[in-house]
Amino acid sequence: MWCRRLVWLLRAPRQPSRSSGHRSPWLPRDSRTILGARWHHTAPESLKCAWQLHRDHLELRYADTLMRFDFVWLRDHCRSASCYNTKTNQRSLDTASVDLGIKPQAVRVDETTLFLTWPDGHVTRYGLEWLVKNSYEGQKQRVMHPRILWDADIYRQAQVPSVDCQSFLETDEGLKEFLQNFLLYGIAFVENVAPTKEDTEILAKRVSLIRETIYGRMWYFTSDFSRGDTAYTKLALDRHTDTTYFQEPCGIQVFHCLKHEGTGGRTLLVDGFHAAEQVLRRVPDHFELLSKVPLKHEYVENVGGCHNHMIGVGPVLNVYPWNNELYLIRYNNYDRAVINTVPYDVVHRWYAAHRTLTAELRRPENELWVKLKPGKALFVDNWRVLHGREAFTGYRQLCGCYLTRDDVLNTARLLGLQA
Repeated sequence: MWCRRLVWLLRAPRQPSRSSGHRSPWLPRDSRTILGARWHHTAPESLKCAWQLHRDHLELRYADTLMRFDFVWLRDHCRSASCYNTKTNQRSLDTASVDLGIKPQAVRVDETTLFLTWPDGHVTRYGLEWLVKNSYEGQKQRVMHPRILWDADIYRQAQVPSVDCQSFLETDEGLKEFLQNFLLYGIAFVENVAPTKEDTEILAKRVSLIRETIYGRMWYFTSDFSRGDTAYTKLALDRHTDTTYFQEPCGIQVFHCLKHEGTGGRTLLVDGFHAAEQVLRRVPDHFELLSKVPLKHEYVENVGGCHNHMIGVGPVLNVYPWNNELYLIRYNNYDRAVINTVPYDVVHRWYAAHRTLTAELRRPENELWVKLKPGKALFVDNWRVLHGREAFTGYRQLCGCYLTRDDVLNTARLLGLQA
C-alpha cells in the first residue's frame, strides 16, 4: 500500500546502484564484496555494526536494522556546532549550499559513532542509536502515537478512571494521568467540575489554548435552532466527527452538560480508528481507497446574523505514508459535499469502501453510550473518536469548546508522554 509504493518510488531512480545483495544472509566474520562495494565491520570479530559505501549513499547495519542514508542527507543533518544550534534546536547550515553530488572522503565507525569527513575537511559525527531512531527504516518500525483501540467491552473492562477536577487543575500527576488516558483511548473524563461555562473554560485552558471558530470561543449548546446545524435540535445525531468542513478539522472537543430537564440525550462514542483497523484487516483495498480519494465537506449557514460558507478537502482516512499509521478520520455524512473530485469509475468503488467502514462504525458492539451529567466533563479526540447522541425531550444545555491539537500534544510531551 502507501508504504510499499513510497519505498518503490524512492528506490526506483537509484536501482542501478542498489541491486546489491543486502537481502542475503549476513556473513559471520570478515567483510565481503557486493558489486564492488565492500562491507566493513567495527571490529574483526564484531557483527554489531557493518557498513559499506555506494555511489550515492551509505548502507549501515546496526541494532538489527539495515539503513540507507543519502550523502546529502548525512551532510544536511550534521549536528556540529557550525551546522546546528543546540540552544534553539534549529539548523544553522544552509541546505541549499550543500553540493548535491557530495560524497564523504573518509568514513569511520566505532562501537557507538559514525564519523564522516567531507571534501572540505568538515567532520560529521552521528551516534549509531540516533541514526536508528531517525532513519527512514527506523521510523517505519515506530508508532508515532501509541494507542489502545477499543470497542465498548474493551473500554468498560479497562475501567479507565476519571480524573478529579482538583487533581487535574492543581497537580502534574493528575494532568498527566488525564492526558495518558486521552492519548491512549481518544476520550477522557474529568469529574466534580462546577457546572458553569466559566469553570469549564478554566478546565480547558489547563491543557490547551482554546480554538476560536465560527461558533465562537466557548459556546452554549441548546435545541433552540439558533444555528444552521442539526446539532441545535432535539433530534438524534448519527456518529460523526466535527468540523470536517475545515481545512484542518478541530483536534479536541470538550463537552460539559450543565442542565437536562427531560429524558434521552445519551452521548454515543465510537473509536473510528478501531473500525478503520477492522476494514484494513478484512478489506485492505477499501482502506487504501478511503485513504486516497479526496472529498469535499461543506457547511453553508444563513441564520440570523450567522453567515458562513466553509469547505474542507481531504480523504476519509489520513495515514502517515511511511508506516501506514492512521492519524485522522474525517467522517460526517451530514456535511459531505457533492463528490466531484474523482472520476465515475472510482466513485462506485469508493461507495463500496465507505459502506464497509460505515458498517464497522455502526456495529452495536462498537458503541459506547454515556449519559453526560452536570459536573462530568468529556474531552474527545475529534481526529479519532466519532460522537453522536440519541433524541431527547425537555431542556438540555451543554457548554464546550474546541482545543488546538498542537497545544494538547505539547502539554503531553512536556510531561514526558509520547504524543
